[in-house]
Amino acid sequence: MTLREEIHEQPAVLESLVHTASPAAADAAALLTRDDVTHVMIAARGTSDNAARYAKYVWGAVGGLPVALAAPSLYGGYASPPDLRGAAIVGISQSGQSPDLVAVLEEGKRQQRPTITISNDPASPLADLADVVFPLRAGNERSIAATKTYTATLFAVAAIASEMRPELLTGAELARTPLAVSGVLEVEPLIREAAEELGPIRNCVVLGRGYNFATAFEWALKLQEMAYVLAHPFSVADFAHGPFAVVERDFPVLAVAMQGPMFEATRSMLERIRDDRSTRLVAITDDVDLPFQHVAIPRIAEVLSPIPAIVAAQLFTTAVAENRGIDPQQPRGLSKVTKTT
Repeated sequence: MTLREEIHEQPAVLESLVHTASPAAADAAALLTRDDVTHVMIAARGTSDNAARYAKYVWGAVGGLPVALAAPSLYGGYASPPDLRGAAIVGISQSGQSPDLVAVLEEGKRQQRPTITISNDPASPLADLADVVFPLRAGNERSIAATKTYTATLFAVAAIASEMRPELLTGAELARTPLAVSGVLEVEPLIREAAEELGPIRNCVVLGRGYNFATAFEWALKLQEMAYVLAHPFSVADFAHGPFAVVERDFPVLAVAMQGPMFEATRSMLERIRDDRSTRLVAITDDVDLPFQHVAIPRIAEVLSPIPAIVAAQLFTTAVAENRGIDPQQPRGLSKVTKTT
């Protein structure tokens, strides 16, 4: 199976989760809302780190829980794990194999804290340590770059939030996600055209904010591993605090600009970039009226918009790689399962 075929499998994977996710999501939500849980600590690496960034916003906004990313080296190499009182420990990993993530959940169990694993392998070492396992059911992902496992993980995070506060994120909204992703796939020719018009790139910045802060990081990671582009992700707000200075006339700027409370600030920054600095600007957006080059995708509740947005970014990155003569399916120096200690 090719990378493009796996990208196009995502509506079916998400549709399956619409119908099967509820029991695991409910169990995870029950654990996160226990009286002795005051915050969440997530152990993750790579793409799963970006899913954790999404969880930081979703579980914070919907569930009211502070979310932090673990520092796995404290549990392994430094052998100095922190006091985890009040924490629920969540491991996010496509393979569930990495020893440093396993060490975080092992310490959580030692300190008698509740544990959750979100993984595509419910029989993995990380899953074995969990009180609750959320299986992604994405099927075998042959390509090294994570695509369908990433969007399935975002859906899992959102489904758990929906079980915590269904009045803030409804099951009906979740059920619209597969259709939104199908809508992105339908505009693949326009996405490829936008990538081709941008021309060959070797470096760029990727901007996002709010729920799509995670999308900026994941898009940048995909550009790095699939197209060998030195891509730097930034919050739109952080970008204004200094990194804006790197932008010159022909410097490529990519952005995610979805309608919601952060939209006007994002739009304002992108217009400033267009007017003052760069002529090479492309945004993924659900606003068809942006006054600069953009890819318009179906609108969905902002909290869920990172799912269709990253599918557009996957297609865009595939086109960038192919335009550079690179096979995005087999990135150099990488393997499907990476085990760090």
